Amino acid sequence: MLRAVLFDFGGVLTTSPFEAFASYERARKLPEGFLRQVNATNPDDNAWARLERGQLSVADFDSAFASESATAGHRVPGADVLGLLAGELRPAMINAVGTIRATGRFFTGLLTNNAVPLADSVPGWDTLAGNFDTVVESSRIGVRKPDPRFYAVALERLGIVPTEAVFLDDLGVNLKPARSMGMATIKVTSPGEALGELEGMLGVQLT
Repeated sequence: MLRAVLFDFGGVLTTSPFEAFASYERARKLPEGFLRQVNATNPDDNAWARLERGQLSVADFDSAFASESATAGHRVPGADVLGLLAGELRPAMINAVGTIRATGRFFTGLLTNNAVPLADSVPGWDTLAGNFDTVVESSRIGVRKPDPRFYAVALERLGIVPTEAVFLDDLGVNLKPARSMGMATIKVTSPGEALGELEGMLGVQLT
């Protein structure tokens, strides 16, 4: 029986930063998917990974990412990349979180890889945070998805086992370990489709 619904932030509760990445690449005549390629190279120890684990300052990330991207063929300041991360909240997803929590039948959790704590980067965060029983941020705990230890933090805080949770993320690489642990998973490509799938799992009208 499901007892918790766990949400990613960027690309799930907000529009995907990959859209901003693509616009940046087009404007600067970079190869399509270049920024994601840099982030996918040496994914556990590159500048992006170290930033999200709180091991690099923003200033250090700026130069480290510039070096890594230059090695890949095109120098991009890390500060430019950070400026592309702020997406727009998706009202339907935010409303769904509130509806789920209001049933009193499920815990809600937010699981995000980030460089800057949400309290310092998301306008109105204090209000939004009230929709979640727990918020797990890579920049605060020093572990990031897809490391299984990241998901274990959320489960421990909520006092549940993996089979009692469903996790929504827009990246398959982040869903795979959750699924291996025993969680149900939903890949968010379309918010409407994802919420429809979640409705079927929970028996709660969300759309």
